[in-house]
Amino acid sequence: MENLSHQRSDEYIKSAMKIIAVHVQTAADEMDYPEVDVLVDDILSVQQRKTRIFIMGAGRSGLVAKGFAMRLMHLGFNVYVVGETVTPAVEEGDLLVVISGSGETKSINEMSALAKAKGTRLASVTSNNESTLATISDSVVIIKGRTKMSGMDFMERQVVGSHISFAPLGTMFEIITMVFLDGVIAALMEITKKSEEDMKKKHATLE
Repeated sequence: MENLSHQRSDEYIKSAMKIIAVHVQTAADEMDYPEVDVLVDDILSVQQRKTRIFIMGAGRSGLVAKGFAMRLMHLGFNVYVVGETVTPAVEEGDLLVVISGSGETKSINEMSALAKAKGTRLASVTSNNESTLATISDSVVIIKGRTKMSGMDFMERQVVGSHISFAPLGTMFEIITMVFLDGVIAALMEITKKSEEDMKKKHATLE
């Protein structure tokens, strides 16, 4: 019985991983790259002006945000995660990058509006281009995690989310966003001519 249970689990895990990989590739093909270029330019301009980058997200999106912030730090950017005890106040000329699948998380939108009122540039990564967050943002990257549900089996519906809610993309949004932001890091490495060795020098020694 135990072996049969493990065999079934193995099949589900393998199937889920393959489905996720397909959706990541589809999202990569469908992205609006001129908008992505704006985000990359925003990040580079902050470094040139010697101002700061703030990264924000809630829940699992917040974990993705922290991973992105860490890589930016490895590249030498002056970056903070909103909500950490050592994060200073935003100021005019700073850049706030917000990750929110729904774009309707009240606390995230309130803090985003506050940052904009202080002269901070707001860049968002979301799945909803008609959301409150997208509306108030200076630039928006749309992550298209949801696909048509017709012909999907149970596993695929579980992965991509077949119900309508304020966060309809769920897991797929977070995974695609994480991969996308790692792609942004790869582009920044090429533009700034930073190597893995350069990044290792910035890696935490106390952890």
